[in-house]
Amino acid sequence: MRKILVTNALPYANGPIHMGHLLGYIQADIWVRAMRAMGHDVTYVCADDAHGTAIMLRAQANGITPEEQIANVQKEHERDFAGFGISFDHYDSTHSKTNQRLAQEIYIKNREAGHIAVRPVSQLFDPEKQMFLSDRFIKGTCPKCEAEDQYGDSCEVCGTTYNAIELINPRSTLSGATPIEKSSDHYFFKLPDFGKYLQTWTRDEGRLPVSIANKLDEWFEAGLNDWDISRDAPYFGFEIPDAPNKYFYVWVDAPIGYMASFENYIKTKRPDLNFDDYWKKDSQNEVYHFIGKDIVYFHALFWPAMLEGANYRTPSGLFVNGFLTVNGQKMSKSRGTFIKAETYLEHLNPEYLRYYFASKLSDKVEDSDLNLDDFTQKVNSDLVGKVVNIASRCAKFINKDFNNTLSATCAEPELVQSFIDAGHSIARAYEAREFSTAIREIMALADKANQYIDEKKPWALAKVEGNEQQVHEVCSVGINLFRQLAIYLAPVLPELATQVQSFLKLEQFDFASRTQLLTQYEIEAFKPLMQRVDKAKVEAMVDASKDSLVTEAPKPVKKVKEKKPVQAAEIINIDDFVKIDLRVAKVLSASTVEGSDKLLQLTLDAGEAEPRNVFSGIRGSYAPEDLQNKLVVLVANLAPRKMRFGISNGMVLCSGNGLIVSPAGDAKPGDKVS
Repeated sequence: MRKILVTNALPYANGPIHMGHLLGYIQADIWVRAMRAMGHDVTYVCADDAHGTAIMLRAQANGITPEEQIANVQKEHERDFAGFGISFDHYDSTHSKTNQRLAQEIYIKNREAGHIAVRPVSQLFDPEKQMFLSDRFIKGTCPKCEAEDQYGDSCEVCGTTYNAIELINPRSTLSGATPIEKSSDHYFFKLPDFGKYLQTWTRDEGRLPVSIANKLDEWFEAGLNDWDISRDAPYFGFEIPDAPNKYFYVWVDAPIGYMASFENYIKTKRPDLNFDDYWKKDSQNEVYHFIGKDIVYFHALFWPAMLEGANYRTPSGLFVNGFLTVNGQKMSKSRGTFIKAETYLEHLNPEYLRYYFASKLSDKVEDSDLNLDDFTQKVNSDLVGKVVNIASRCAKFINKDFNNTLSATCAEPELVQSFIDAGHSIARAYEAREFSTAIREIMALADKANQYIDEKKPWALAKVEGNEQQVHEVCSVGINLFRQLAIYLAPVLPELATQVQSFLKLEQFDFASRTQLLTQYEIEAFKPLMQRVDKAKVEAMVDASKDSLVTEAPKPVKKVKEKKPVQAAEIINIDDFVKIDLRVAKVLSASTVEGSDKLLQLTLDAGEAEPRNVFSGIRGSYAPEDLQNKLVVLVANLAPRKMRFGISNGMVLCSGNGLIVSPAGDAKPGDKVS
């Protein structure tokens, strides 16, 4: 029996749970339930990520304290997770005394080991709010195209990226005041100290998906940088030891929340467990984090480095899921596909979504699509039409004609044994997080069971006197086959499993229990186990998601400042236009840019001797993995632009909504675009 600690990425305590969040939590919950069903000792904890400027400001806007704000959101999060059957043993908050103690301890151990540096950083400061401003809280006029109302890192109109201090007429979005430039001492974690260690750690077999390990190589090739782990007051979080008015950046104490949640679970519910058995150096117990691909670098670089520097064990593995699209597109409030967990639960059975996600998920770091038409068809066909239908077809005869009791012997021992034997490969698929493979195997068994019943036709046999024994045996075999399917689906459909366990009056419902045949066995009267997905309810859910927009303030329309004295100065003629050298380029690699919410760093093959480095403000439309090997159109003769992140040598053409212009598939890097 393995001893395993499982955590999920911590949801931010500043908003509701939605479908995109649920993909990762449902994936983790299925794995936890499957491993428990195989007899392993699994502890599953999580917590709300409760710190940061955004939460402090949201609380101020709501007229409550940050503590009240995060407590209210945590109740909503726990309610929604419970609604989807997410089986956390303990759900905590990063704003706990335990987490504060652990964060300070880990920081001090790294400081004593020489892994902390202090140096001044120049930032924009709001003189009215008396606080330093991150890029998201600064707006002004773009220094390139003079578009107004642009954020402090890049222009959404022309795509230019810049330092916030370059904005024309910058203003604080918090107070409207004109910010001033001010210097402040910041505390840095010396990540380069762990460069060689992390290169080995990320390549340990089974530690990370291979695609993620390959992606992290780009960080090592570029060279690791010190990580700014401090924020200036006012800030909602934990104060850094021996540094008055300096607070830990939220990403310092957030992952430490995994440890704190587990320790608080031990204190309140499981005193038989020992914290050191899971977190001491070289512990043989296993620790796994289920996370989204957008936060990999925090978990695969900063987190193991902090743990190593403080002499704690590091995670056994990171299990990474992709993003969720709905109907093939990014979730959209205007289309009603930005669906909150609460809204879904008001209209549909949560087990529908658990099954649909399971049918899509594998151990690959791939995005998943929730196609609502396919969702309806798949659930109705597989769960209602195949699985539940077996019990419905057979139980009515057992209940009505045979006193609720199955036959004394199994008429098809080889068929039933084949279902039992299939549990070995299904269990392996679950353990490897190849849920889609497990679902395919289970549905193949369901087809096989239905084929058996269709061939034997108990409804026809029952019409002929003298066939009672045959009807009894056929339907008893059907119930045994259904029992196997329900056990295999239990990690995905825990509520259905509970109903089946009650219907079949079974004390055990784990994988091992499947080997016992049900003969001369009394069952309960059959009750409907699952209803078909009602398409009208799906449409109502989408409509309700659209309606939620009325509570949100409209976003300001961005305006481009007119140039003076005459607008004609902006017009170019054909001679100017032909000077633009447009070339096909291939994306060799793409990565997020630390310190920017909008930029991706692209390495492009433009058919030249050396690849080009280009920064592009398309992070809101693409994950880095989406762009690998994609063809783009490059403005090749644009003068290089020096940015705080590095030199951008060109510009990638994009539409107004941030989608790149991609040439035809037969184009080659370096081809001229005309």
